[in-house]
Amino acid sequence: MTTPGTRRRPATRAEARALAHPLRLRILRLCLDEALTNRELAERLGEQPATVLYHVRTLVRTDFLRREEERRGRRGSREIPYRSTKKSWSLSFEADTTGHLAMVDATRSELIEAGPEAVLDLVRMAVRLDPAVLARLERRIKRLVADADAADGSGDESIGILIAVHRRR
Repeated sequence: MTTPGTRRRPATRAEARALAHPLRLRILRLCLDEALTNRELAERLGEQPATVLYHVRTLVRTDFLRREEERRGRRGSREIPYRSTKKSWSLSFEADTTGHLAMVDATRSELIEAGPEAVLDLVRMAVRLDPAVLARLERRIKRLVADADAADGSGDESIGILIAVHRRR
């Protein structure tokens, strides 16, 4: 995530498609703090290695993941660790239901995996706001996100944040 006011370049179609799958978003999240091999990713995600490799290759091809130096794994096998490039934080995306739902689905999977005690705060509400109040709320949320981004790396606790402000029908 870039700070508010920072120019983001529009995502290409390939980049947007690469991030429109919840498993790919989970792979990026797992590779944010440490480089992981395809085998390690498959174990953590509870997926088949071939399935994960397909998604890893998509993320490498679109520069969301980068290959790190090859290493030897169990029984001397050749393994390639991957690390998130944080590229998605510098892109803007068009409004897209598939991409939005991929974020929600990835977060849902992470919440299930972490367990109910991992949730620090969760609020779901419906309000009616006039345009000026909504604009102030959006600015405050952007400042909070910028503050969290600026503080990233200052502690040992890995935190996930999902904020969605949407119109109701």
